Amino acid sequence: ASTALYGNKAANGVVLVTTKKGENEKGKFSLSTTTATISRNIPEYDRIGTNDYYPILWESLRNTRALSGINTNEELQAANAATSSGGNLGIFSLLGYNPYNVPNDEIVGTDGKLNPNASLLYNDFDWEDAITRIGIRNNVDLNYTGGTNKMDYYASFGYLNEEGFLINSDFKRYTGRTNINGKIKDWLKLGTNIGVTVSKSNQGDIGNSTSFRNPFAFSRNIGPIYPVFAHDPITGDFILDDNGNRTFDLGANRPGATGRNVVLERNNDKNIDELTTVNFKTYADIKLTNNLNFRTNLSYEDENFYNSIFRNKIAGDGAPDGLATKQFIRTKQIGFNQLLNYSNTFNNHNLDVLVGHESQEFNLDNLNGTKRNQTSDGNIELINFVETTNLASFFESRTEESYFSRVNYNYDNKYYLSSSFRRDGSSIFSPENRWGNFWSVGASWSLNRERFIKEKKWINLLKLRTSYGEIGNIQGINSFASRDLFQLANNNQNAPGILRAGFKPNDFGWETKASFDAAVEFGLFKNRFTGIIEYYNNKSIDLIFNVPVPLSSGFIQNPNNELPFSTQNTGTVVNKGIEVSLSYDIIKNKNWTWNFTVNAATLTNEIQKLPQEEIIDGTKKLTVGRSFFDYWLRDWYGVDPSDGSGLFVADNDAIPAEGETDPEIRFINGLAVTTNATKARFHYAGNVIPDLSGSFTSNINYKNFSLKALFVYQIGGKNLDFNYASLLSSGGFGTAKHVDILDRWQNPGDITDIPRLDARFDGQWNGTSDRFLTDASFLNLRQITFNYKLSTTILKNLDLVDFNFYASAENLINLNARKGFNFQQQFSGNTSNVYTAPKIISFGVNIKL
Repeated sequence: ASTALYGNKAANGVVLVTTKKGENEKGKFSLSTTTATISRNIPEYDRIGTNDYYPILWESLRNTRALSGINTNEELQAANAATSSGGNLGIFSLLGYNPYNVPNDEIVGTDGKLNPNASLLYNDFDWEDAITRIGIRNNVDLNYTGGTNKMDYYASFGYLNEEGFLINSDFKRYTGRTNINGKIKDWLKLGTNIGVTVSKSNQGDIGNSTSFRNPFAFSRNIGPIYPVFAHDPITGDFILDDNGNRTFDLGANRPGATGRNVVLERNNDKNIDELTTVNFKTYADIKLTNNLNFRTNLSYEDENFYNSIFRNKIAGDGAPDGLATKQFIRTKQIGFNQLLNYSNTFNNHNLDVLVGHESQEFNLDNLNGTKRNQTSDGNIELINFVETTNLASFFESRTEESYFSRVNYNYDNKYYLSSSFRRDGSSIFSPENRWGNFWSVGASWSLNRERFIKEKKWINLLKLRTSYGEIGNIQGINSFASRDLFQLANNNQNAPGILRAGFKPNDFGWETKASFDAAVEFGLFKNRFTGIIEYYNNKSIDLIFNVPVPLSSGFIQNPNNELPFSTQNTGTVVNKGIEVSLSYDIIKNKNWTWNFTVNAATLTNEIQKLPQEEIIDGTKKLTVGRSFFDYWLRDWYGVDPSDGSGLFVADNDAIPAEGETDPEIRFINGLAVTTNATKARFHYAGNVIPDLSGSFTSNINYKNFSLKALFVYQIGGKNLDFNYASLLSSGGFGTAKHVDILDRWQNPGDITDIPRLDARFDGQWNGTSDRFLTDASFLNLRQITFNYKLSTTILKNLDLVDFNFYASAENLINLNARKGFNFQQQFSGNTSNVYTAPKIISFGVNIKL
């Protein structure tokens, strides 16, 4: 009910931020400064080392050739895999690099073992160390506040300079704010709040999850025989340039990622973001009568975003001639509202009535261009490039208008009733569907104010509350979704081309989120034990989908293989669960306090309506009665001990009829299984959503010392660990391998969950299936902080108002299913190569004069 008043802006909840303001007292000056170290939090997966690499890939090559019939003589198979006799490429020819002091055809013997005489010429294979560092963060905040009987003022300045743990990633920010409020007349109060933020950052430019530019993907997946720097193949010495500097290895003979070196690229490429934001808010508060107040608010936000990208001409996406991209985005938001508020108390009745109107306008300008072929080194402006490969701009504008009211009533601060109504209009919709009506009701009962509860001295708070509310949602909707849409720039050389992108919907309107909750709040034993137990049920109605038109309509796909669509309200989904928060003061006396708080939540997600019977969305299949987060994957059975084949439960349609046979179908204990992933059964295989999630906090105080620790946890739920799957590839010559591959099947009778090394089946046995579903349970020490505050006596002697010293650590401990596993990446449950949350160790002081 409380969020319903805010309309579509509250579709995902409300966080109220109160800007600091001055106080009616002598001016105070505050200084806060922090220094921190920043390092990688989640370690890398365990991967096999250099001396295991050649033998593992030799075995894969031997098995692949033997089982594909290239050679049937086992001795010849082994010899061909180790060398290059018999006209077949040996393992060195496939891997391309020899970091050892033995000839290329003697690295691995015919027994598949590393030559005992082989020793490394160099040890330059730690790509993770080459792309990461210990970053430093410095943060300073200053503020001055004060006031008189008629006016209060507040001014602040902040500076942040942070180095990320990834090389060539950093962030610098300046912030300033002033807040002035003045009582001009007894009936008039005016105020203004101005904030400015200027930031510049090198975002690391990691690209998409699988690109060669992604430093985490590159360093994680490159084989442990490929060096960062170029080395003499005979002596192993670094190869130096004319200035005596080490040169980077560009993988001329490396299988995959040829001509790439992520360290060189990160040191020479640029991706600079500059952002300037100005916020201006002002208000006038007019007291019409003792009970009637009018307030008008005006807000303006201007945000200017500038991005400059450069790709070097030596290696990477810019090679061989260089590439530059510039983008400028300006967004402006203007908001204006008027609020009329009536409040009164008579006898034990308390009434508050609000009536309001607001309007908002949003404008966005986007200009971007890309050019190739750099003319002069060192200049990354577009004028220094020859060939224009992209030049585009677009403008987007939308407006919203709303009327709303709210009534709050309580009797004797015991019985509470609340209701609200909103009428929202948006230019996104066509005129006939532009407006939506939304409302809420709520009630609560403070039982602790009843006589029969007051008599129980151990009960300090006991409150029952419930509410129901509906709000509209248009988050993420195209500003032109209600119109016929056409896609420009599908040109044939100089001949202009336009493709149909979307059809004007017949009936397209507001998405509605209907929320119900009921809770009990309590405080017992002089509020030593407090808590909230709440049930919630949120139903999203008329979910907005872009429904593609069928190919039979005659319309063709665009260059991105996308069909034209029509925006429709055709979905319903329900999220419900229980949230519990319990807090207990374990110790509470004059010098010591120890509070322990635990939060826990459950979530159930159910689809109740879809635009079609089913929607396959990557690793999920959406159907009515199921969850958006149910995995739909091939059913992995395991490894056949007789020959090491990876097996899936066979789909019924793939099982041969009686009297027929299929060499790819086997029967184990009456169950049909298959070695071919294309004949595997798909099934629902677990859910992303945990059984329980939450946090617990321990807060200990002793005199002027405090120690606070926050743990975050999750129990249950599944994640699909694509990163782990990529490291179990039995093919992928040149890519890294997880240590679990050492447990592979090798001989008949071996019991293991890792199939034999056989590149022929690599894309199937290591493809997407429930084999790589991973328990997503975790425990994370999110933050621990030690604080010391000077005593009042010392503060008085130093002429200080306050002085605090603190030390803090974030993401200090992580416990989860697998080393390297990113347990909190995204709610889809699929892992990828991303910049993970860092480990931060901070030291700081707060001084108030």
